[in-house]
Formats: sequence, C-alpha cells, structure tokens
Amino acid sequence: MKNFSTELTYKTSRSSGAGGQNVNKVETSVTVIWNVSESRFFSDEEKELISKKLKNRINTDGILQLSVSESRTQYQNKKIATQRILEIVNTSLIRPKSRKATKPSKAQIAKRIENKKKLSEKKESRRFRPDR
Repeated sequence: MKNFSTELTYKTSRSSGAGGQNVNKVETSVTVIWNVSESRFFSDEEKELISKKLKNRINTDGILQLSVSESRTQYQNKKIATQRILEIVNTSLIRPKSRKATKPSKAQIAKRIENKKKLSEKKESRRFRPDR
C-alpha cells in the first residue's frame, strides 16, 4: 500500500446545507486534489492503470478530485478525504486474475445431453394427438 499523501493538495470551502452559523462562517468542506500524471510515487505502468480504472473520476488535465463535507470540522474532513483517496487509488492498482479458458468434462457433456433428452421426451408426451 503506497502512501503518496505528500503529493496531495487541499482546498477548503464552505459546506452546503443545514448547520446554521457554523456552515455560514467556517470553511469545513475539504476537496483533495491529486495530479495523477505528475506523480513521482508510481511508475508509468501504474499511472496508466490508475488512469484507466479511474477514468470517470479523473478530469482531462489528469487530476483526481474528491470532496468531503461529512464532518463539522475541517480537520476531520481532511482526514476522511485523504483516507478515501488513498483507498480509491490502492484499489485501482489491484489487477484482476486472468481467466483461463476451460472445457467441460466428457461426463458433464453426456449428463447435459441426457437431461435434454429426458426433457424432450417429457414435453413430447404432453402433446395432444387426436386419434387417427
């Protein structure tokens, strides 16, 4: 788990919604900003993987942004934002296992065909045939 928190920049703003004077006076909402393309912590291959997996979250300038305004304190929101961006990036670096193509066994194929024949016979016996 890589910690690239030194490359993160923070911007604060006033939170929206209910909260009275605290919301109107204090800048508690925190936006964490990270430039993916200029990161020194990750190799070019890892940056490519991050960009590919997080393409919906990264803007055209290659910047990943995340805003948090859950808590009433700026410090708490900053902690939450840092933790979330670290989680998002670390999960994007996980490579899925490649799937190996397999064939069904001969016994499985025979069983499937046998079941198909039984079902076919069952449905055939249900058909209405007037006496000729």
